[in-house]
Amino acid sequence: MKWDFSVEEPLNQEPSAEQLISSYITNSDIAYHRNHGPIPYIDGKKHVVTVDGLVGRKLVLSVSDLQIKYAQYEVTSALQCAGNRRHTMRTLVKEVNGIDWGSNAVMNCKWRGAKLRDVLLDAGVDVEDVSGKHVAFSCHKVPVQGGENWYGGSIELKQALREEADVLVTFEMNGKPLPVYHGFPVRIVVPGVSGCRSVKWLDQITVQSEESINLYQRYDYKILPPEATDKEAAAKFWSITPPLQDMPVNSAIAIPQSKDIIKLSGSGTVEVKGYALPQGDQGPVRNVEVSSNEGKSWIQAELLLDDGGQSKWAWVLWRASIKLEKGKNKIILSRAIDKGGNVQPDKPPWNLRGVAFDYYGLSRDLEVV
Repeated sequence: MKWDFSVEEPLNQEPSAEQLISSYITNSDIAYHRNHGPIPYIDGKKHVVTVDGLVGRKLVLSVSDLQIKYAQYEVTSALQCAGNRRHTMRTLVKEVNGIDWGSNAVMNCKWRGAKLRDVLLDAGVDVEDVSGKHVAFSCHKVPVQGGENWYGGSIELKQALREEADVLVTFEMNGKPLPVYHGFPVRIVVPGVSGCRSVKWLDQITVQSEESINLYQRYDYKILPPEATDKEAAAKFWSITPPLQDMPVNSAIAIPQSKDIIKLSGSGTVEVKGYALPQGDQGPVRNVEVSSNEGKSWIQAELLLDDGGQSKWAWVLWRASIKLEKGKNKIILSRAIDKGGNVQPDKPPWNLRGVAFDYYGLSRDLEVV
């Protein structure tokens, strides 16, 4: 099988902030990439997904089976890396372990496929016995960093079976077959949840009585307590800390960027643009506020609701005009509030892996001329 990149040097990149917010739907050509190993080129006509474990009958499904046997759904959902905005935590709070992501490791796309719920029901999963059970997603096509020969993640079975959870066995992204770099021919998309659980190049779905045993479920992507200050101190916390699932309410300022030199308009204002995301399934985002005085007062931003604001899983793009005085070291903040009433916080706790960072959107060290 042909591979691109390698275990030693996987593809990990994000677009510029300006590129990211240029469209409500993120073009696959600029969507961020997060990988722990090579990118496989898979023959979609021969590829199958096995459904096994604690089910009534084992299924072996081709891509065609998934497209024909089950009702098809399209869901507009953001998908974001667990470490999105890690750079801000690293520079604002203190050092963390992980790739130095800015605020652009997120995409907002239209995903199409079969609902995982329908596939599991077809496999005869016991819907009356879900307590303590999980659905594990696996890709055995490439080795990954850490010595594993496969990548995996899992969610609770009760979530997988919720009709309104919209978990998809996906083969289309923005109306086209999944690009190779985004999981062709099949991936899982778990809306509202950290992207590390939306396994690409999916070849196995297993219902089981424990979480995925993959190291990226057990020993990574967790919000460790502040006492886990380094690798050695973290060791005792991995097994007792739950895996990161739902991502928090969040927003980021895309324009202007920190350290930009910005010119006041004739009315003494600056235009600010960014994106905002709801927490888990608590969307959509209902309000974004912006401050130019370090949070002493806030003005309401305009939400640019290209999708009608109906998808609870999608981001919103926003803009605002704020008054600023000329000078250096200016700061602009943003905060989001979603339908569930979750408010982006001003002092989230630090964690060693720098995941799920949701401090106010921040653009600092600005020079206003």
